Amino acid sequence: MNYKISFQERARLGMEMLSKKSPITLEEARAQAKRLNQASQSKVKKS
Repeated sequence: MNYKISFQERARLGMEMLSKKSPITLEEARAQAKRLNQASQSKVKKS
């Protein structure tokens, strides 16, 4: 990873990567958020 790029360049690269991905429906996004939420709750938190 190149750490010497500006925030603007990093944002531009991120937008390019997102534009190449196929769009998802609202239901798919909700299902993904639910899976991630359940996965994060199942992990044992370190204290």
